[in-house]
Amino acid sequence: MGNNSTALDRKEMVLFALYITGMVLVNTVGSKIISLAGVRVSVGIFFMPVLFLITDIIAEVKGGEHANLIVRLSILMLVIVFVVTAIFIPIKPHASWDLQEAYRAIFGMSMRMSLASLISFSISQNLDVWLFLFFKRINKGKKLWIRNNLSTITSQFVDTVIFMFIAFYRMNSTYTASFLFTLIIPYWLAKVLFALLDTPFCYLGVKWLRGSSR
Repeated sequence: MGNNSTALDRKEMVLFALYITGMVLVNTVGSKIISLAGVRVSVGIFFMPVLFLITDIIAEVKGGEHANLIVRLSILMLVIVFVVTAIFIPIKPHASWDLQEAYRAIFGMSMRMSLASLISFSISQNLDVWLFLFFKRINKGKKLWIRNNLSTITSQFVDTVIFMFIAFYRMNSTYTASFLFTLIIPYWLAKVLFALLDTPFCYLGVKWLRGSSR
């Protein structure tokens, strides 16, 4: 392939594999709710920063075209997972298989929440890449830590707001807009902390990816 090709090289493939793994974890084990320093969060909070970190690393070294390719492929895979899940969960099982309710409980996160995850992921990931490249232009390629953090913190806020409103708004009388923001703000602040903590890994990832890839 020529130098201008968006074909993924070996190191990008490793990052893409990590990206897909993180995405799968967010949408599977991520459905569990825990308390983190008194804040009600999904365990997906441990994996979401990895997704934004990887696209930032790729955008920094390979450019927006490569980062957007990974985002588009991942969105396509999420759509496939969403459709396949919607098809197979309601299918009547064989009479000898009595795990339908457990299967539904594990994989059958409400379609509303699944759709919320798909939409918020698609918007926030594209926004993250755009903001990262925007701040890179503004800072003339300097101060990686600024674009890494500003793009991630902003897009994580957008991700959290979109997901919460699509998944829970008016689910019952308690879930008003003001109530949702009492959930969104502490959850987002926890994400901000994780974003700040992953800054050294962004520098390490950029250094690693800039090395010989093939």
